[in-house]
Amino acid sequence: MFLQKLKEITTFIFDVDGVLTNGDILASDSGEFLRTFNIKDGYALQLAVKRGYQVGIISGGKGQAMQKRFEGLGIKAIFLGVSDKVTVLESYLEKIQVNTNQVLYMGDDIPDLKVMKMVGLPTCPADAVPEIKAISQYVSPYTGGKTAVRDVIEKVLRVQENWFDEHPSAADSGK
Repeated sequence: MFLQKLKEITTFIFDVDGVLTNGDILASDSGEFLRTFNIKDGYALQLAVKRGYQVGIISGGKGQAMQKRFEGLGIKAIFLGVSDKVTVLESYLEKIQVNTNQVLYMGDDIPDLKVMKMVGLPTCPADAVPEIKAISQYVSPYTGGKTAVRDVIEKVLRVQENWFDEHPSAADSGK
């Protein structure tokens, strides 16, 4: 059943804080909120984009640095400062004409609950809250910001025989 679901995925949607980051936010004296991202997650994200998968970000968090990070990886569907993730997901999937069964979503906390119940493959990092773990069909052994995103992307791409890149660039994940 899980293997079959991996074969059906065409679209990846990720929350940011607690999924692509470890959930810590550093508040600077200038008022900026700083996050760290894992380079291995970045490699997997840009590879999924190169392979033709739809990749989207839906986050309540916002900031120019986040926007630039995701744009640098080739992600075009970047929705930041979102309070209603369900409406954003529905609108995005309608625009790209993708069925919810083809979507893998990774979230970690209560704001992701409703949207995760909508998709074909809800997933979460190892350190997600219990309510999210309870509805996830896959709980990564990795924590948020520590390659949980790479884990799910790699699983899908390997099952679909799209993982190995014959000509990888060392610059791909660092953009």
